[in-house]
Amino acid sequence: MVVTTTNAKFVEDLEKKKVPWILGRWPQTNEELWMFVRTVWGVEIPYRAVCPNHVSPFQAFADAYFARHPVAIWEGSRGFSGKTFTLGLLACTEMLTLKCFVTILGGSAEQSLRVHEAMQQFLDSDATPASVKNMVDIMTRFDTRLSNGAKARTLMASQKSVRGPHPQRLRLDEVDEMDYELFKAAQGQPMRSKRLPNVETQTVASSTHQYPDGTMTKLKQDAKEKGWPLYRWCYKETSDMAHGGWLSPKEVARKRKEISKEMWKMEYDLLEPSFEGRAIDPDSVSAMFDTALGIYRGVPMKNHEFAEPRRDRDYITGVDWASAQDWTVVWTWDVTKLPWVCVAFQRCQKLPWPIIIKFASMRLARWGGKFIHDATGIGGVVKDMIDIPSGMTPRDVKDEVLSQKNRMNMLSEYVAAIERGDLRCPRVIWAYDEHRFATNEHLYGRLHLPDSICAGALAWSMRKKGLRQSQIAAPDISDATKRDGGVSPWKLV
Repeated sequence: MVVTTTNAKFVEDLEKKKVPWILGRWPQTNEELWMFVRTVWGVEIPYRAVCPNHVSPFQAFADAYFARHPVAIWEGSRGFSGKTFTLGLLACTEMLTLKCFVTILGGSAEQSLRVHEAMQQFLDSDATPASVKNMVDIMTRFDTRLSNGAKARTLMASQKSVRGPHPQRLRLDEVDEMDYELFKAAQGQPMRSKRLPNVETQTVASSTHQYPDGTMTKLKQDAKEKGWPLYRWCYKETSDMAHGGWLSPKEVARKRKEISKEMWKMEYDLLEPSFEGRAIDPDSVSAMFDTALGIYRGVPMKNHEFAEPRRDRDYITGVDWASAQDWTVVWTWDVTKLPWVCVAFQRCQKLPWPIIIKFASMRLARWGGKFIHDATGIGGVVKDMIDIPSGMTPRDVKDEVLSQKNRMNMLSEYVAAIERGDLRCPRVIWAYDEHRFATNEHLYGRLHLPDSICAGALAWSMRKKGLRQSQIAAPDISDATKRDGGVSPWKLV
């Protein structure tokens, strides 16, 4: 069941400011709840749906608070929908008014703690009344307790952690990063309490839908079979500043330039993830592998060099390791300014590890700069065998372990860079073909990630560490220092 409506009278009443928060009792209706949240926490939750088949974030919030359904699925844009913020706000409101026990479970320990940190920020905010702040008895990294008996506990993403507590409210964030079996185990948590006989149990599973075969896909199917509501909203709902939105169009436009076109459709416009189709815009791939810079086959074992090292330039090398079936790719870029320009490329296979590592070490010795390699699996073993030349330190070599989440972010940023025109390389046919034929399943699914894409994405992930300070222009403060005779208008008191 996809929830798609917003109560027209509710919106009308709020816009006319006819519904105050009634002091002396807790909220009983959507209108009272919205005004209560604004009064106590200083937050206006967006209350109007903008896109077809979407809801307002407040409708999802209110239906969960009043436990109108035992389980609800929230699907929102990455970052811009405010899912984590809204979950933390919901948990705080439930603790304060319903006096209940709330557990927080994220797709990772970090995500669980992020929701809990959002809760603690509300409880300690300058906008929060002193009478509410004074109710806090305990506030640690993992637990919060109020003097009315309410408590919140942060859970780790493990079977052992989720099988213990029995809260009235279960709040799950980024469930698409969570194993489906872990979600099913957590479902056994919510139970009614003898202390709070009138508080119904309720579960919210919130996430961006990222993986075609992940937990969110399974939960949507469960929702259809079991009648759970699916609440969907995107950045357009949180950008509607006339109706409680907080997101500026400038911020949306900036983020759009950082994200690949395919990722934007999937994680921001909320189109269903799909493994079908090309992962990278074909015209952008053609522009990246520029025939004007030369055409090369990318012959195995051959070390292709397209320039000579220069002391006044900065370089980054990305390496994806392989020995038998796949290819080790060593890819070096001149990163002194945008667009980056490829200066060297090599691929090798079916060689002893000492020889493969020597190829990479020779590249590092010749070009210097920064060096990053995939330390997942065998890469964790070979990292101690890399020769670091004199004049460089171990900090110039980064061992990157590719978890599912940081792999997805790294690849999305790399694809976005290609589509912006931030990389230029001679047309190395082998790497060109890997890029132009790569599908979403290669990058984000279960097919093998093309080796050249992995090496290129690793290099791009080091971009903020590869730029020379001398290349960054210092701000001109001459006019400011001349004003008022060079005397600062700010004084410490």
